[in-house]
Amino acid sequence: MLTLLRAAALVLPLVAVAACHNEGPAERAGKSLDNAGQSVKDAIDPPGPAEKAGRAIDRTVN
Repeated sequence: MLTLLRAAALVLPLVAVAACHNEGPAERAGKSLDNAGQSVKDAIDPPGPAEKAGRAIDRTVN
């Protein structure tokens, strides 16, 4: 049982790192569509200063 736990402790971080990948063309296109939709929404209902700050933080983190 202890051996199984040790093996899991070694394998799980490797799986987490393997899940990281570069952004593909479909993902970039999806982000582009999301941004276009947000721009249309902002034209109708402009964001306030708090929402602008939140979006800036989101862009920095992502």
